[in-house]
Amino acid sequence: MADVTRQSKPLFPIGVVQELTALSARQIRYYEEQGLIKPERTETKRRLYSFNDVDRLLSIKEYLDQGLNIAGIKMIFDNDLIKRERVAETVVKTRPELSDGELYKLLKNQLKEAGQPGKTSLIQGELGRFFK
Repeated sequence: MADVTRQSKPLFPIGVVQELTALSARQIRYYEEQGLIKPERTETKRRLYSFNDVDRLLSIKEYLDQGLNIAGIKMIFDNDLIKRERVAETVVKTRPELSDGELYKLLKNQLKEAGQPGKTSLIQGELGRFFK
């Protein structure tokens, strides 16, 4: 499972989030009402929060401690989203598409070179799971 998927998986009930963030349930629900966080809901309408939600709540708390108001925090989060979307668009436009065969060859070469003197890889140790 990718790290992004793990971080966005809804796991925590509001009580756990309160302990992790030192925020009250009312504060957390208020930030949700303001659109700053969007926890998932179970079939019984119970809120479940992800690691990303907890991080976002901690950021909100930090921004408030620095004197920002809710509108300012929304602007920061909106700007971050716009920047991330622009970066993603640029990466998609500039990255050539690899066929499955090309990807397989690339990964296999990375595995062969891993651990050899003078041959270091940024993804060393991550490729073994693709080959058995």
